[in-house]
Amino acid sequence: MKILYAIQGTGNGHVSRAREIVPIMMKYADVDVLISGIQSEVQLQFPIQYKKHGMSFIFGTHGGVSYSKTLNSLKPLTLLKDIQHFPVKSYDIVINDFEPLTAWACKLRGKDCLGMSHQASFLSTKTPRPIKKDWFAEAILRNYAPVTKKIGFHFKPYDSFINTPVIRKEIRQLNPSQGEHYTVYLPAYGDEILISELTKLKDVEWEVFSKHSTFCYKRSNVFIKPINNEGFLKSLEKSRGLLTNGGFEGPSEALFLGKKVMAIPMTNQYEQQCNALALLDVGGSMVKKIDANFNSSLHRWINETSEVNVHFPDKTEAIIQNILLNYVDSKVDLAL
Repeated sequence: MKILYAIQGTGNGHVSRAREIVPIMMKYADVDVLISGIQSEVQLQFPIQYKKHGMSFIFGTHGGVSYSKTLNSLKPLTLLKDIQHFPVKSYDIVINDFEPLTAWACKLRGKDCLGMSHQASFLSTKTPRPIKKDWFAEAILRNYAPVTKKIGFHFKPYDSFINTPVIRKEIRQLNPSQGEHYTVYLPAYGDEILISELTKLKDVEWEVFSKHSTFCYKRSNVFIKPINNEGFLKSLEKSRGLLTNGGFEGPSEALFLGKKVMAIPMTNQYEQQCNALALLDVGGSMVKKIDANFNSSLHRWINETSEVNVHFPDKTEAIIQNILLNYVDSKVDLAL
């Protein structure tokens, strides 16, 4: 059996999930891996057969996406050529983690495409949304990487095809404890903005994993480090909590380790706003942005004593086995 596993390379969450899923899948089938996008720092420990430019959103330094850099990074003719010529029909199964090139290649050729991603959970109306929905953003979530079948992941199984998060073994094997520092991952904010805010809480130690620095340095009680998977895991393992954006995988891993989480959704990023609302559902915290009220919100969060209590069982292998058992005849969503 020949499988194509296609990964969106914007951010680190998709790649982190692939680090867990692909090695398990390789035990049962011949797997080719495609990654498109240019924004991930997490490395994959298995061969990548296809590296494509794809379509990436570029992080800015003031809390959101840099639209000018994103537009400058686009190569629409390359993307269209790749969509037109990519050989999706040579695979028995195409599994897609919100990757547009292969999703559209399948759609144009009438090929089934199984969406297995966090974004697939938004194909259900039952996942948390703001009171005022952004219909344009909803359309993007449905059509950026269109699929014919779906398996979603979220903090809770909000629908029949939605599972709890894939927690990689690197996280499950950690021995978490309460150290003296807080771990920070806010790639859409520049170092100086974070240093300016975090140094106001002088009695708190911060370890900031920065997308904007290539070297380590310390400013008062704030330690800036380049993004590194092993370093981040070590920091998170011994942290008191995680201050991060409205992503999914990072908060999921922190919650699994029993860490409290505060999310700051990226500006004008609807998916992250939805994630932050869902985080409240499992005991997390959120603030909308870094502003004049941020320091007091951060102080309250630090002094919270509520316990994190989530249940994220290891179902990854069972999910993959279920896919392989059902891929030929199944015309419904593949859920356990």
